[in-house]
Amino acid sequence: MAFVVRSDRTGTASLNGEIRQAVWSVNRDVPIALERRMLELYAGSLARTSFALVMLAIAGSMALALGLVGIYGVISYVVSQRSREIGIRIALGAERGQVRTMFVRQGLRLSVVGVAIGLVAALALTRLMSSLLFGVAPTDVVAYAAAIAAILAAAAVASYLPARRASAIDPVETLKAE
Repeated sequence: MAFVVRSDRTGTASLNGEIRQAVWSVNRDVPIALERRMLELYAGSLARTSFALVMLAIAGSMALALGLVGIYGVISYVVSQRSREIGIRIALGAERGQVRTMFVRQGLRLSVVGVAIGLVAALALTRLMSSLLFGVAPTDVVAYAAAIAAILAAAAVASYLPARRASAIDPVETLKAE
């Protein structure tokens, strides 16, 4: 059996004593096992959900980090494989900004493909995840747009670093090495 008491004196020893006395005045044999505030009950009921959300956030962060490392690695590899071509482009008059843009655009193209696949998977899994969402609809456009913008911004940064290295290639040294 449980009793719920609403009072401004919640959690005070005097209120707990008065409640015990009121219960024992009706039946002295009734044990009082737990005295908790509603806030504690509420926090306990959300503990499992909070843990699941923290684990999902960690998994999402790790997935984002792995994706960024992957994009960085792919673009770096492409830059190293195409260094002769980049040297020739720069020697023929391509601006360094154009070279940077070319590689950032390639990284963003890869990211857009990944975002599209992830978006389809996320929409397919909304029914499973809806029990973990509070105050957000499973198909909330603002949340999806914010996530996509964050992913594409991070991918642009991950692509920019090797693109900057590509634009710094010295055409004379590159062509001399070949």
